[in-house]
Amino acid sequence: MHKPLRIAAIAATCAVAGAALYGTGVATAGQSTANSTHEPYNIGLLVKDIDTYYGTTLDSNGVYQASTDSPYAKDLARIDSDAKKYIDKAARKAHHRGENPAVVFDIDDTLLLSLDYEKKTNYTYNSASWAAYVAQADRPAVFGTPELVEYAESKGVEVFYNSGLKESQRASAVENLKKVGVDINLDADHMFLKDAANPPAYLSDCATAAAWNCTTVQYKSGTRQHIESLGYEIVANFGDQYSDLEGGYADKTYKLPNPTYFVS
Repeated sequence: MHKPLRIAAIAATCAVAGAALYGTGVATAGQSTANSTHEPYNIGLLVKDIDTYYGTTLDSNGVYQASTDSPYAKDLARIDSDAKKYIDKAARKAHHRGENPAVVFDIDDTLLLSLDYEKKTNYTYNSASWAAYVAQADRPAVFGTPELVEYAESKGVEVFYNSGLKESQRASAVENLKKVGVDINLDADHMFLKDAANPPAYLSDCATAAAWNCTTVQYKSGTRQHIESLGYEIVANFGDQYSDLEGGYADKTYKLPNPTYFVS
């Protein structure tokens, strides 16, 4: 997963529809944006706000964990509750129409939480350290989303995954997902990862074996378009980044909270 805009892109926070949304250029009360002549939000204070939001604690194994009674957990619970109600209704409607309903999940910070990596790298992305972290295949679950995967399947909804992880990280991703209880459709026909060396034909407008030029939105929306071309109706798309959700090919989108990085 390429995360080009780390701590510089973590600006002030705001709450929208019960979920915490974070991005550049948004100021809280008494604070200014980076485009202002006034002093921007202090990074040290923002890190404290992030820790409070996650209820960040260091466990006995030296791993930073989110708290189950944190604002983060409560925001996720509200999103999961709404999503289950929607999936139930959308699945029944799709089946009545003779359609094949599907849901699409991002992986990083949608199913697998990367808080420990962010804390230990001071919210600074490095490709080597990120690759080593993913290879450990030991990230905890994002609260509630493994259960959401199971719920969708129980309603007869096909589950797909659309991630910015590299094709070379497939085995680690599958191992980690199984550890947190996600063991549904983890085959190559349902889990789409970024394969820059051998990009699929449906991304030919922006990716070839010689050069990968797809933006995140192009890659993710192009993959969703491909899924729908297989005969599925994507009723819901879940991701922690707006770029996971933009570009169409989903009836409804769910933005999960993530204040630690921004992917354009």
